[in-house]
Amino acid sequence: MAALTIFKLSLLLSLLSNLNSALLPLPGVGKNIVDDGLFPPTCTRIECPNFEIIHQDSGFEIRRYNHTEWIETSPIQEISLVQATRQGFLQLFDYIQGNNKYQQEIEMTAPVLTKVSPGDGPLCESTFSISFYIPKQNQANPPPAEGLHVRSWKPIFAAVRQFSGFVTDSNVGEEAAALQASLAGTVWGDAIAKSQGAGATSGYTVAQYNSPFEFENRVNEIWFLFDM
Repeated sequence: MAALTIFKLSLLLSLLSNLNSALLPLPGVGKNIVDDGLFPPTCTRIECPNFEIIHQDSGFEIRRYNHTEWIETSPIQEISLVQATRQGFLQLFDYIQGNNKYQQEIEMTAPVLTKVSPGDGPLCESTFSISFYIPKQNQANPPPAEGLHVRSWKPIFAAVRQFSGFVTDSNVGEEAAALQASLAGTVWGDAIAKSQGAGATSGYTVAQYNSPFEFENRVNEIWFLFDM
C-alpha cells in the first residue's frame, strides 16, 4: 500500500513538473522500442488493461483490446500536450482519491491516456481528453464524478508505436508521424483511414506508463485506435 501511494504521488509530481524545461534529454529519447517487445515495467506492479497482439512489424504492433471502461475528462483546449495532461490528470487524481459520488478510493492503473485532436496550425489550440483505465473491481459500476464521464470501449484495435524517455510537446508529433509512416500501404493503415472517415483530422493517443523517478526502461506509446 505504501509503495502504491508513493507511485501515485510520484506520477502526480511528474505531471505537475515542467518536463520540457526541467529535464535534460535522456539517451534513447524518441527511439522506437516496440521491436524489442518491452513490456511496461509499471504493469508488473499495478493493473493495466489486457490486450492480444494481433500482428507485429517493423516500427509497430497491432493490439486488440476487449470491452473496458475508462474514466475521462471533458475536452481540454490547450496548445501544450504536457499542460493539458497535467490539468486533466489533476481531475483524475482527485477522482481516485475519493472525490467521486461514491466517495470511493480507487486503485491507480496504467497507462494514463491523452487523446489528441490536433489544431489547424502550430500556434493553434488542440483538443485533449485525458483518461484512466478503471480497475477490474470497479468496471461493473464505475463511480460517477462531476466533470468526468465514463467511456465504454467495445472491442477495439490499436496500432502502437513504443518510444522511450520522457513525453514532451516536441517528440509526440514526431512519434505519431513515424507510426503513420510505418503503417502506410498496409492493410492496417487502410483500416485506420476507413475507421477515421474521410476528412478526419490525424488524431492519436499518447499512453504514459512510468513514474518520473524511473530513468531506465521508460515506456511510452502512440496509439491509433480503429475498428476492423
